Order: sequence, then structure tokens, then C-alpha cells
Amino acid sequence: MTGKILLLSLLVGLITGVFIVFYALLTKELSFLLFLGDPLKTIPWLPVWYVYLVPIVSIYLVNLLISKNETVKEYGVREIAEAVEANKLSFSVTDLLSKIFASSLSLASGFAVGNEGPSAAIGAMIAYRLHHILKLPKKYIRIALSVGASSGIAAIFVSPVTGIAFAIENIAYEFVRNYATFLITGSVLAFSVAAYILEPLAFNYSTGKTLDYHYLFSTLLFIPVITFFIYLYLLLKDKILFFMQEKFTNTVTRYKNIILALFSGSVIATILLVNPYAAFSGHAVVEIFINDKLHLPLLSILSIILLRILATSISLYANAVGGLFISLMSIGALIGYGFGEVSNTLLSWNVEAFYFAAIGAAVFMGVIMKLPLTALVLALETTYDYNVIVPTGLSVVIVSYITSLQFDLHKLTLKERSLE
Repeated sequence: MTGKILLLSLLVGLITGVFIVFYALLTKELSFLLFLGDPLKTIPWLPVWYVYLVPIVSIYLVNLLISKNETVKEYGVREIAEAVEANKLSFSVTDLLSKIFASSLSLASGFAVGNEGPSAAIGAMIAYRLHHILKLPKKYIRIALSVGASSGIAAIFVSPVTGIAFAIENIAYEFVRNYATFLITGSVLAFSVAAYILEPLAFNYSTGKTLDYHYLFSTLLFIPVITFFIYLYLLLKDKILFFMQEKFTNTVTRYKNIILALFSGSVIATILLVNPYAAFSGHAVVEIFINDKLHLPLLSILSIILLRILATSISLYANAVGGLFISLMSIGALIGYGFGEVSNTLLSWNVEAFYFAAIGAAVFMGVIMKLPLTALVLALETTYDYNVIVPTGLSVVIVSYITSLQFDLHKLTLKERSLE
């Protein structure tokens, strides 16, 4: 049986890699096709009516696909595993291709969702089919789906260990939820003390192996800042979605898909016209700020943060097919970069703003998605720098605790709302 599982892993990895590359390239080309070039450059020059037409028609087609095939809709990895085990969900090649197209169309037309959710689901779909073809016992289905999910994440982020951590945290959810934050806290603090005195066993050609305690001390001030914005994100998203559900979804029945497309598509189009960086998945935003490629005024950064929160909420409400992973990272990167700029300007600290962009990206995603281990591993694989890894570990644990006092992070709602 071990040989069959190894064969499953080999096939899942290779096939998933091919499909994810196709999915990523399709999304990029579709975006360039819809907006007649790089959307970040062409949108300001396109006719306003055309910018509105693209997201409205796209999300209508996505919801039409969902109404025809429920598997196209976005599912978490845990939900997929539980549904498959309970014989409530199955996948065909048509389901897989429909999922890829719906997600590519959602992302390419400007909706603020990420590509990691569909990537994990694509990997899980492929693993499910191969599990069936190889005639493996049903008890191995969760293992197969884990292999598929981690393969999808590893491929889309071009980051193998992050994929593994993501799958472990999603599948072994109970263990990680109960113990991961304690393991991270103890490990990073013990390391911080020992690194000041002892010499680590290190690969000398690597970078970022020296711990600058300026970043560790700066983190103490960054924690309340990132906590404030996480509260703001969760509060605004909760209020927006609750309002839409109560005032719109529950009252509109006829022509629901058309009205939903007109409303959500118009909001996204307006955001695209105001600032294209506030829409789409946010991958470009993260890449730009953690690599210090663009300097923006603080007011511009704040406006993009607020617009991205609105865009994410509307995208979820509109059933855009995609995850939150990279979208949340983009908001965190903006917050971190802004904090670094303010720190250097007002406090004359000797810190780099792009370091806090990397820290903020990992922490914001890790806290809201309850993926502390994935956040830490992501910081490691993105930067290979202790000055990002250690502050990320401390921040994600402390901010998770503070945020959980007010919000139900599993449901992403206020605690009083989750009790209703």
C-alpha cells in the first residue's frame, strides 16, 4: 500500500504542477485580454463603460457556472475532505476545468480574491480522481486530498514548504489550533535569546542570518498597529456582508444573478477606476512592497487598504471563485510598509519599510485565516531573514490572542454575531 501512496504522490505532484501552471498563465492572459494589456497600466485609459462591463459580465458568467455546477464554488480544503468522506461531493474532469475557468475569470476581471484557494482545490480534485483510479481504500482519501492541496499551494506560490504547512494546518486543524501558537512562541523567544550569545549552525552563503534587535523592539509597537487594522478589516467586512445579506440577498429573488452582477461588478469597476492596485488578487501589491519597488504617500496607502477591504468583501459576496490568502497578504503588506515609513519619519528608527511589509503580509493572513504555522513558514520561504521570521512569529501569536477576544476567527464574524 505504501508503494501505491507513493505513486499517488508522484502523479498528483506532476499533474497538479501542470494544471496550476496552466491556471496561472490562463489567468494572466485572460486579464491582459479583458483589459487590452496590463490592467494596472491600461485601465486609466480605457472607456469607463468598458471598465464597468468587464467585471459585470464576468461575475454574471461565474455565477451562471455555479448555478449549473455547485463544485465550481469556492470550498476550503477541510470542507472538501469532510464532504468527500461523507459521500456528499465528487469531482469530474469537467468540474476541474470549470473551476479553473471560473476562478481565472474572477481574478482576471478585477475581483479581489486570491488564487491559492482554487489551487488547493484543483490539487485536491486531481488527487481525488487518482485515488479513485488507483483504487485506494477510502481511509486514505484525506491523505490524498492533503497531498493534492499542498501540491497546489506549493505550485502557485512556487514555495514547497509553505504548501506542506498549509495542508498540515488545514487537515490537522484541531491539533494546530490548540498547540501551534504555543510552539511558535516558545521557539522564537528561545531562539532570540540564544542567537544573542551562541553561534548557530548555518549555511554561510545564505542571507539574513543575523538578528537585528531593532526589528524585534519595533515589533512591540507594530503589534497594536496591525491589531487595529485586523479589527478594522473584520469589523468592516462583517458589517458589509451582514448588510448585504439582510438588505439585498434576503429580499431579492427574481433576476438575482443579474442584479448581483450589476451591483458587485459596478463596485469593483469603480474601485478599478479609483486605483487598480486596490483590486485583483493583490499578488502584485505584495511583490511590489516587500521588494521596495514603489513609494506611495501614506494617504494613498491608507486609501488602498480601505478599498481592498471593500473589494474583498464585495468579491466574497459576489461568489467570485478564489481564496483570501494572497488578498489578505496584500492588505498586511500595505499596513507594514506604511508603519515602516512612519517609524523612520517620525521616530527616526533605523528599520527598512519593506521588512515590515513582509512581516505585515504574513501576520495579517496568518491571524485572520488561523494559519500561524503557515504564516511563519511563508515568512521564512519569502525572505530567509531572521529579522522577518522572529517578529512574524511573535506578532502572529500575540495578535491572534487579542483578536480572538472579540472575533470568532473560524467564522470571521463578531462573537455576538456568531451566537445569533
